[in-house]
Amino acid sequence: MSQVFIDTPYTPDAQTINNNHIHVLGIAGSLRQRSYNRALLCNAHHLLPPGMTMEIFDLDDIPMFNVDVEARGTPEPVMALRQAMQRADALLIATPEYNWSIPGVLKNALDWASRKGPDAQAPLDGKAVAIMGAGGMYGTVRAQMHLREILGHNDTFVLARPHLMVARPANLFDADGRLTDEATRQRLERLLVALRDWTRQVQN
Repeated sequence: MSQVFIDTPYTPDAQTINNNHIHVLGIAGSLRQRSYNRALLCNAHHLLPPGMTMEIFDLDDIPMFNVDVEARGTPEPVMALRQAMQRADALLIATPEYNWSIPGVLKNALDWASRKGPDAQAPLDGKAVAIMGAGGMYGTVRAQMHLREILGHNDTFVLARPHLMVARPANLFDADGRLTDEATRQRLERLLVALRDWTRQVQN
């Protein structure tokens, strides 16, 4: 891809979030600007069902987790991530697969978010989560399995189905990162609807 299609991420105001909407935080486990997983998130942003809002958080500035650093005070980029998670009702994570597992940058962000830090509870605690991924011949199936195990540490509520594993993504996106495969678009739409409904069940 020559360029990933990314609009300015939408951050709804407090009134919108509190108006019975499910507010989702999207995270891509890749720092590559032309990542298919970033593109997958941005396509999700444009396919949201009624009753759902979304913002996308980039992990570029998150430092490596270090207890010594944490003891001196939570770094500003980490605090921004924690606050974004606290605002969200649910998480939508798009993970690549590196060496049969999730990328280090995603694991690092989850390590920070798993900590109580200055707050009464960790931002990950009790969140509804949906996982998806694009890459390779199998659509990140191993990475998604590992990610489910990691998220279990904080008693998150990970959506079981439907799965979204996008194999051979180079054939499914155009040069601007838009999904051109209608079957994949429909699968993504079903995942978003399921996450919205699942989050409401978790909240109730």
